[in-house]
Amino acid sequence: MEISLVLSVLFIAQLSSAYPVSLRLEDVFISVKTSGKFHKTRLTPILETWFQTAPEQTWFFTDSEDPELNLRTGGHLINTGCPADHSRTALSCKMEAELTEFLKSEKSWFCHVDDDNYLNARSLVKILAKYTPEKDWYLGKVSIPQPLEILDRLVLPTQRKVRFWFATGGAGFCLSRSMAEKMRPWIDNGQFQKLADEIRLPDDVTVGYISEVLLQVPLEQVPQFHSHLEPLRLVSHPETEITLSYSQYEDSGEMNLVELDGGNDIKENILNDETMFYAVHCKLYPGSCSTL
Repeated sequence: MEISLVLSVLFIAQLSSAYPVSLRLEDVFISVKTSGKFHKTRLTPILETWFQTAPEQTWFFTDSEDPELNLRTGGHLINTGCPADHSRTALSCKMEAELTEFLKSEKSWFCHVDDDNYLNARSLVKILAKYTPEKDWYLGKVSIPQPLEILDRLVLPTQRKVRFWFATGGAGFCLSRSMAEKMRPWIDNGQFQKLADEIRLPDDVTVGYISEVLLQVPLEQVPQFHSHLEPLRLVSHPETEITLSYSQYEDSGEMNLVELDGGNDIKENILNDETMFYAVHCKLYPGSCSTL
């Protein structure tokens, strides 16, 4: 399933021509959070599909060295040195590394996705073009029906509760340059990890806390982000979405996947892929079908 360099160049040319002049793909920093144990299983479908559309803009943040993967990503693999588990400490450590790397760049937008997300870069840029990076924007999608209510531990012993929304990291979220710069005091020099520990919240919730509680910038919900926490079979037009995911229902063992009408151009082995990344990519970029 290796895609040639020629096809990669064609993808990028096709994407660039579709973007508004006001925003380029080059203006976006795409950050993928992963772990060493998922380099083969989760990153292979990404590298062979949507990564080909944004290789220069995409960085992978992991917890172990992998020379082969670093080569395949063009040197875009960053070993954060964070723990390899799924603890709050590990998650906040990686998120801090992601945000820190973005702040070093000159990009206009920071966009985080997980290693079980398919990212439609063309749709991402089209939607980001509606917002200006010079203003404070926190874009994403919630996964809970009501705002989260917690005891604000930063003001203890004062007993004060706060309510706020946060964009689930499993669907992905974006921060404008202006917003990320205002968040810098809670990012630099280990401050993000320190804050996550103090308020006892994971990485994506901590981002929401900084935005909505500390900076008073509300989450702008963007329905085109999709996580594995929702029934993905209801997504019928992947060409208009930003992210898609996959998972397995614990009770039934069935896969939670996007359902596509394959047509004659999508091969059976692609449709049977448990991530559906290849089928989605084939639908979005028909010229790639023969090489997947």
